[in-house]
Amino acid sequence: MPATGPQSSEPRAPHYDVLIVGAGLSGIGAAWRLREAFPGKTLSIIEAREAIGGTWDLFRYPGVRSDSDMFTLSYPFRPWTDTQSLASGDKIRDYIQRTADESGITRDIRFGSKVIAADWSTPDARWTVRLADDSTLTCDFLYACTGYYSYDSGYQPDFPGLGSFKGRLVHPQFWPADLDHTGKRVVVIGSGATAVTLVPAMAPTAAHVTMLQRSPSYLTSLPARDVVAGTLRRLLPARAASTLTRAKNVLLTQGFYQLARRRPQRVRSMLRKLAIRGLGDEAYVDEHFKPRYDPWDQRLCVIPGGDLWEEIRAGRASVVTDHIDTFVPSGVRLRSGRVLEADIVVSATGLTLLPIGGIDLTVDGDPVKIGERAAYRGLMLSGVPNLAYCIGYTNASWTLRADLSHRYVVRLLRHLDRRGLAVATPTTPGGQGRPLLDLSSGYVQRALDVFPRQGDRDPWLVRQNYLRDLITSPRADVTRDMTFQEARS
Repeated sequence: MPATGPQSSEPRAPHYDVLIVGAGLSGIGAAWRLREAFPGKTLSIIEAREAIGGTWDLFRYPGVRSDSDMFTLSYPFRPWTDTQSLASGDKIRDYIQRTADESGITRDIRFGSKVIAADWSTPDARWTVRLADDSTLTCDFLYACTGYYSYDSGYQPDFPGLGSFKGRLVHPQFWPADLDHTGKRVVVIGSGATAVTLVPAMAPTAAHVTMLQRSPSYLTSLPARDVVAGTLRRLLPARAASTLTRAKNVLLTQGFYQLARRRPQRVRSMLRKLAIRGLGDEAYVDEHFKPRYDPWDQRLCVIPGGDLWEEIRAGRASVVTDHIDTFVPSGVRLRSGRVLEADIVVSATGLTLLPIGGIDLTVDGDPVKIGERAAYRGLMLSGVPNLAYCIGYTNASWTLRADLSHRYVVRLLRHLDRRGLAVATPTTPGGQGRPLLDLSSGYVQRALDVFPRQGDRDPWLVRQNYLRDLITSPRADVTRDMTFQEARS
């Protein structure tokens, strides 16, 4: 018999044309776009959790909801049909799940598998992806749809005297299922989107809820239900009504953002008047809702139906603007000397930002320091082959930019296929320096050095302008500032 040579006892790692990391809103959207464009390609989604949903499966605190309207946060290929414009977390989670189930994407998800490292091999023109259980997968193209924050830890300041506190401290990112706040005194530390959601959700049944903030944030009230959307649905087919509502909301939000950047004092005055109308107390607004920064230097927080104003007017909630001196057994003592009595303290102090899901990237064995790379079209890294990542807008619904990123990845892969190419690597721009995320929020500023930087020209600039991107992205030259490697025969 002819000799067959030595045989390896190790099974070959499963190989995919495209590997998506993350089965949240972005990952399911990416899979849908790729399945539509390339029904013959092999694809898998790696998800660290045991369920679909990402952010909307992780966060379970009272009142968790979208802070963008669902007509723009939903997928353009699957219109939002619920009557709520600012939807609850469980409705969003169900929407993502149904999208995955009905399109057959769910069967392509590998649950409970956390990606910890990925190494690119130039000779093999592929990624080897290592999971937490030490198993490996390989792929030709890696797409990280992991969001931009850590699922493992939220931001938690080192509160002085915390060990003396006799009550319970919780972080919204890890809300205890057994926590009952009925009849309890609650202090929510923070003034961002999470805090302004928690306070009105807890206030109706708590003894009292106090929102403790170091400095105010800009808030605006929007209707929980979109009246225009309801009217259009009665007059038009569902998809046409959704498209028009989506366009209306994009124009309104983008127009308001541009006005805020060009005429900040005018918008500051508008938001103040809306707050006074909601609270009916000018002095209270000027004490607790008059930020030092300009509108949209940080994200604008939305309160559906003015629910926060309602709870404050009713006396079930209040706002205190001060700094924490120390925790004491009965609650929180402030620098002013006042003690806020509390049975429960909620540390709504923000996220820990983390690029590309914290995956350790290497190219031919050399570590990739993401903070030293430049962002190519806001979705690839300079010098890193066949890798894309998904980050949404800071001034509009996440999905608007995410879907443009998915469609760009489709265009790039189609270019490779048509020309017999295997590898696409963004070059390195001549100058870089601007942060990728352009907000002054503390959680953003703490992480500037771990995210890629912007360059000084296209395609290295990341503009927070959906209307511009909607026009330019589908026409963007996929070969510009990009090097290619031919496929092996």
